Amino acid sequence: MTMKKELIDKLAQAGNLTDEELKSLLESGDEDEDYLFQKADARRQSIYGKEVYLRGLIEFTNYCKNNCYYCGIRCGNTKLERYRLTKDDILACCQEGYRLGYRTFVLQGGEDPFFTDEMICDIVSAIHGSYPDCAITLSIGEKEKSSYQAYFEAGARRYLLRHETANEAHYRKLHPDVMSPTHRQQCLFDLKAIGYQVGTGLMVGSPFQTTENIVEDIRFMQKLDPDMIGIGPFLTHLDTPFSKYENGSLKLTLRLIAIFRLMFPYALIPSTTALGTIHPAGREMGLKAGANVVMPNLSPTDFRKLYSLYDNKICTGDEAAECRGCLERRVKGAGYEIVNAVGDCAKLRLDGNTYPDETKMS
Repeated sequence: MTMKKELIDKLAQAGNLTDEELKSLLESGDEDEDYLFQKADARRQSIYGKEVYLRGLIEFTNYCKNNCYYCGIRCGNTKLERYRLTKDDILACCQEGYRLGYRTFVLQGGEDPFFTDEMICDIVSAIHGSYPDCAITLSIGEKEKSSYQAYFEAGARRYLLRHETANEAHYRKLHPDVMSPTHRQQCLFDLKAIGYQVGTGLMVGSPFQTTENIVEDIRFMQKLDPDMIGIGPFLTHLDTPFSKYENGSLKLTLRLIAIFRLMFPYALIPSTTALGTIHPAGREMGLKAGANVVMPNLSPTDFRKLYSLYDNKICTGDEAAECRGCLERRVKGAGYEIVNAVGDCAKLRLDGNTYPDETKMS
């Protein structure tokens, strides 16, 4: 047995490695890659079977007050045509999504000051009132704890906020000085304290990222113990300061998905659109490496191309039914099965605690 296989077996058995062992596994070549993916896939199937969960994505605003150097919807991008969906637009997306079998809606947008807490609560409450059997996820950035509490009381139960990088020096290279890595991380702990199912994650291969940075990200995530882990390769956008940098690595992203599956066996891990953008079969590869979530787009087709986080984003012209049908075929072709479920987090965890039964959430 090779040294790398011994590390993979140790990770599968213990759920952890030393910093040096993680670094070695992250920096290894193609050797034993299939073995790592097989171990990760076996772990996810032992918990979730072949089930893959749908998340109906609604990108409701591409305005953002932040000027992150990697992001296409950064406020400094004056070339981007901006848009905001109305409450009625969002509810229409939910209506179509519900008809297609979605039982989780993800409201995602830039940090847009136009949408006040009152407006977000009104939208969340309207969705919850119309579709009480559905889970509502928010992905709208950094807020104060009181805002998160208000959204929770309105009916939101999940929140996605990628920490992007746990290393402060690296964070400063990706963001303007007005943004704080300490505040971003505190937001995640505030969300957990309120009772949200919390998702975080990172960009793989972002400018200036080192293997040591990724190990630091892993240690931060162990401290947070997230319910969801969203990772994808860094992809460039023409109208950002990082336009000349290389895209992140598909192979390293897949390797990290597998490592996260073995370290966080009960996590919900999406196989992202970014994976499908960097490789035609990227999403299928993500599932085979341990991912168990896909996020088809429910946004109106007229606006999808304007939610331009990175260049060459796929599925911007597909209708909601086309997105659903395409992903269902891809998931089935990869050997898995899409299920329409909301309570997929209510699994027994290793520590003996269970997640809330979302089908009984008020």
